[in-house]
Amino acid sequence: MGPYRLACALSIVGLLCAPGAVRAQLATPDKAGGAGTLPATIPIFPLQDVMLFPNVARPLHIFEPRYRAMVADALKGNRIIGMVLLRAGYEAEYEGRPPIYSIGCAGRITDVEELPDGRYSIVLRGLVKFRVISEDQSRPYRLARVEALPEVPDSAQRAALRRQRPRLTELLAKVAAPDSEPPPPALPDEDLVNGLAQYLEVDPTERQELLELTDLVSRSQALIDLLEERVRPPR
Repeated sequence: MGPYRLACALSIVGLLCAPGAVRAQLATPDKAGGAGTLPATIPIFPLQDVMLFPNVARPLHIFEPRYRAMVADALKGNRIIGMVLLRAGYEAEYEGRPPIYSIGCAGRITDVEELPDGRYSIVLRGLVKFRVISEDQSRPYRLARVEALPEVPDSAQRAALRRQRPRLTELLAKVAAPDSEPPPPALPDEDLVNGLAQYLEVDPTERQELLELTDLVSRSQALIDLLEERVRPPR
């Protein structure tokens, strides 16, 4: 990752995860890590290189007719959309229902602008990870029956995240542009980890691996390992 791109990623993380930014538009998160807000069936939005992580915001531009219909329907209801990653080889079936990874993240639309031609600009904020159980073929867009996979760190995990944070921020400082600002101290450890996992420039399959990790401590350590590899001098 180039210094400029990493600086942009850090700025985005600080903006989109900061308390009082997009979060102010949401109700207080439930103690089950969003699981209590996730319906059994949700629309899913598959993309080849864009993903969502819990409690991180993602701006999206919606232009395909089937997904414009998806957003319109979501706005009439609970505003929840699930994001999933397309598997390799999706191009041959893109207009239909190409294969996807089964683990994704649901989010709620917190901001929306409907453009004159019917396109939408939205902001989706991550709620909770999920696993796709099956799909419903009744709509032009994709609907999935899902199982919530909440990530609620216990006291030991929170302590581990706090211990990992100095190393994570130290590595970020080494690869960031000289004039970039570090993540704000007030940013919760969980949001720092998920924000970096969402916005650092990595291969989509690597990002999927980060999402599929079952706890935040493992995700934080994986980010540390990834950044350590990038700052290690070439042999």
